[in-house]
Amino acid sequence: MKNNKQPAIRFAGFTDDWEQRKLGELADIIGGGTPSTSNSDYWDGDIDWYSPAEIGNQIYLAGSQKKITSEGLAKSSAKVHPVGTILFTSRAGIGNTAILAKEGATNQGFQSILPNKTLLDSYFIFSRTNELKRYGEVHGAGSTFVEVSGKQMAQMPIYVPKLEEQQKIGSFFKQLDDTIALHQQELAILKQTKQGFLQKMFPKKGESVPEIRFPGFTDAWEQRKLGEIFDILDGDRGKNYPGERDFFEVGATLFLDTGNVKRNGFDFSIRKYITEEKDKLLRNGKLALNDFVITSRGTLGNVAYYDSSIALKHPSIRINSAMLILRPMLRKEVLDDYMEAVLRGNVIDSFMKKNHVGSAQPHITKRDFSLVSIDIPKVKEEQQKIGSFFKQLDETIALHQRELELLQETKKAFLQKMFV
Repeated sequence: MKNNKQPAIRFAGFTDDWEQRKLGELADIIGGGTPSTSNSDYWDGDIDWYSPAEIGNQIYLAGSQKKITSEGLAKSSAKVHPVGTILFTSRAGIGNTAILAKEGATNQGFQSILPNKTLLDSYFIFSRTNELKRYGEVHGAGSTFVEVSGKQMAQMPIYVPKLEEQQKIGSFFKQLDDTIALHQQELAILKQTKQGFLQKMFPKKGESVPEIRFPGFTDAWEQRKLGEIFDILDGDRGKNYPGERDFFEVGATLFLDTGNVKRNGFDFSIRKYITEEKDKLLRNGKLALNDFVITSRGTLGNVAYYDSSIALKHPSIRINSAMLILRPMLRKEVLDDYMEAVLRGNVIDSFMKKNHVGSAQPHITKRDFSLVSIDIPKVKEEQQKIGSFFKQLDETIALHQRELELLQETKKAFLQKMFV
């Protein structure tokens, strides 16, 4: 029989039941305050003073955007919190957390958690951010904006083990978070590196050669419009457009929406199919081998390429009306690998941002997209080298992205199994 007072996974040597306590029995819950903004003597001092907008993805905080003076602290309800305090946002955006790595104060948008060091480990409670957030959202009140009070947070029921086991759990999740942060940094550097190459390996506006070039190529590049390179086709729409009851877990034709096309290709993690009969009723959106797909409504500019390896697994695919099919017409002159790099590059991205129609649901028209001018090397060997270079870079980015997502899923699984 399952013991609800013990987690599914725990470190060796620990067998005691976890004890249910109230958060306020294990930590002090303290709000913040704001000195008068009209008194300059209260500001630009040496005391860190945080606002909720500063609590983002970082775990540790060691310096705030605004600082207050000792006089400003004394003349407000702000309090200086010690290192190890968990800052917890208590209004509009309840439940964002971070740990103080340096003493600091906050404004009134927080109910900060100051652990009793003999009863509660800082990283142990920080790792339970999702529980804290859910509790705050459920128990918050207000009409203009939802807010949870310190008294309400102090009443939060929580199961905890002895401090030694908390410390081991906290240390485990800190190591996991550090690994995730490292992968996030590596991924960000790779993306920045790609942006640098995109800026330098394609001609700038008004120029006919790029700043960086593979050796042996000297010819000026030429300009072509996308409508000259591709037959641009609409995704499926019309009276026979499938509804929810037309979709099945298996079927003759895979039907894709914009969620299936990511920044670096197709994502088939979620699949829905239509029958052969339904497929025959549809007029638009059927993919052919070597087609490109680009999202043109909502999320703009994600690109996927329908190559032979994908066609083997999914021989019949249709896309919806929020995407365009780009069917190559000049494959003897313009290589697909090169165009894949171009379609994922800055020219298309900039065009999408500047020329989309609508704000709530931005979209790009087929006609406007066909008029976009791009630069193309005249020599196919240069196209091939550029295409291969960016393809390898994209594959490396995608690999790091998958590794990061796997780590995040691993953490999620441990969070579910290592707490009561």
